[in-house]
Amino acid sequence: MHAPDPEYRQVIESSFREAAFLSALGIKLVECGPGWCESSLRIEPRHLQHTGVIHAGVQATIADHTAGGAAMTVTGADDFILTSEFKIHLLRAGVGDALLCRAQVLKPGRAFHVVEAEVFALAGDKKTLISKLTATMAVVSRNRN
Repeated sequence: MHAPDPEYRQVIESSFREAAFLSALGIKLVECGPGWCESSLRIEPRHLQHTGVIHAGVQATIADHTAGGAAMTVTGADDFILTSEFKIHLLRAGVGDALLCRAQVLKPGRAFHVVEAEVFALAGDKKTLISKLTATMAVVSRNRN
């Protein structure tokens, strides 16, 4: 895939660094490239729901923001990304020491990008797919009045 903004990496780094909610949760950018983005989160007790598994809201947050990061890699410098809609499949109980999320643009477009994100729970050497998100990301002009 082509990255129309040569500064896309700085834009993504900034979006992870400056998002207060991500900072509060502890979500970090791992890496990104044209059409994809990866993030991680070290699991703490505050990320768990009452039964001891990773909260669905935590999974949705990491998947949504990482999908937005992937979308930004194929978006021009004069535009930004807003999530238009997403659906998340919670495939199995999330148990582990950390989360790893990888998002990939399935179809870039002028007005919308379609992106998919997979969230894995990491426990020692074991990597388990626990949720999968599909999202439509709106491409919005920064110069809009």
